[in-house]
Amino acid sequence: MSTDRPDPTPVPPPSRHQLALMIWLAVLPTLTVLNLAMSSVLEDVPVVLRTFLLATVAVPIVMYGLMPRLHRLRARILLRGAA
Repeated sequence: MSTDRPDPTPVPPPSRHQLALMIWLAVLPTLTVLNLAMSSVLEDVPVVLRTFLLATVAVPIVMYGLMPRLHRLRARILLRGAA
């Protein structure tokens, strides 16, 4: 749900360290769940192909599903701290 009005209090982009933490917080559980869910299906698949398949599924989940939520959460935390 998007609106055309600008954000009244813009939040600066995350630092490299904050972004690294956010990515780690999104990637680790995503890969863990995918590994557990697909382990029996990918049991006999060579490790490089397994990694390719897991990354192909994980990257869209992280980029389009989890990272926007983490960015909004970070903004709420920063705005709450500034208030």
